[in-house]
Amino acid sequence: TCETPENGEKSRHTKAGDHRHVAALILARGGSKGIPLKNIKMLAGVPLIGWVLRAAVDSNMFDSVWVSTDHHDIEKVAKAWGAKVHRRSPEVSKDSSTSLETIQEFVRLNPEVDVVCNIQATSPCLHPFHIKEALEMITQQGFDSVFSVVRRHQFRWQEVKKGSGEFTKPFNLDPANRLRRQDWDGELCENGSFYFTTRDMIINKGLLQGGKVTYYEMLPEYSVDIDVDIDWPVAEQRVLRYGYFGGETPEVVSLVFFKVSGCLTEGQIFLSASGEEMVSINTRDTMGIRMLQKEEVERTGCQVVQVGQDPLHDLCPVVEQRKLQWKDVAYMGNDDPDVKILNLAGLSAVPGDAPTVAVNAAKYTCHSVGGKGAMREFAEHILLQKQKAKSQMKQDRIDISSF
Repeated sequence: TCETPENGEKSRHTKAGDHRHVAALILARGGSKGIPLKNIKMLAGVPLIGWVLRAAVDSNMFDSVWVSTDHHDIEKVAKAWGAKVHRRSPEVSKDSSTSLETIQEFVRLNPEVDVVCNIQATSPCLHPFHIKEALEMITQQGFDSVFSVVRRHQFRWQEVKKGSGEFTKPFNLDPANRLRRQDWDGELCENGSFYFTTRDMIINKGLLQGGKVTYYEMLPEYSVDIDVDIDWPVAEQRVLRYGYFGGETPEVVSLVFFKVSGCLTEGQIFLSASGEEMVSINTRDTMGIRMLQKEEVERTGCQVVQVGQDPLHDLCPVVEQRKLQWKDVAYMGNDDPDVKILNLAGLSAVPGDAPTVAVNAAKYTCHSVGGKGAMREFAEHILLQKQKAKSQMKQDRIDISSF
């Protein structure tokens, strides 16, 4: 039989007798002034908010995962990525509204919540292990609040007004005894990735950082924050290297399906003077197929399979014949009939011009549109994940040998 998604219960790791309801909460207001609808803008093929939602859900540490928003489009994306939605009131949706005010409203409306894990949507390199280790500081070590920091080695100087004639002064160095980087531990700075705290701190103390408070240090490569457009291409490269792409190891992908109409082609049919039907194929896309064949991702050469209204029904025998499961398969589709496979496949993608129903089901959305490089882009994404998996395996072997 063909593989289908499994629905398993999530489990939290808490000390014995601790049955507090732990909720993840991502604040995603629609009125961002820096980048319009920044929270759902595509970053490396995934809506920005999707990166942290994927990490939150896969951490298995939460009783509930929420997105607080005032915008319909953000609500749709949040639900597609497995979150519940808190539709915030106009009072906490203003430019002047603080995160604390929004979180307080959420907690008052959800009295079952005991611990709130406020995760910033603009931190796309967050991983499940960050969440697990930080949250256990509250659930197992007894802290009231935990926030993320990164170590910076930057010398800071006092700002002076231009033309004032004042002299600047150093904040954290002695110019006469300037330390080398390797001789200085640096300073811990908030990186804005997350703020975890208890209900009591939020409601009764009006604090996100208070009581028995501690920090969780993240490495610089995971400390990515996006505020303005200029950050986007830099963040995209960082995410492709250090982002969390899900629990499945992409190296197992050994079979790739590309839908011809709308993916390999633009979806248009041209008629010749003699009445023959023709389609246009981009050479960049055919090169993508050759790249996969060279890396032995597609083990059986390049074949054309005729499918009907339900591609899953027609492709299941192909997968089973090769003794594979859908987690071993990469699939590129572009519309409603492809949704089932887009959900099942270990890696899945749609062109940039695919309808919303397909985009929400896919794990990767291409910048390029159908017939104009989307297939090549997905091929490069598959190979990148294969390379990442090999690097991870190498690191795992190093970790094991160190014991």
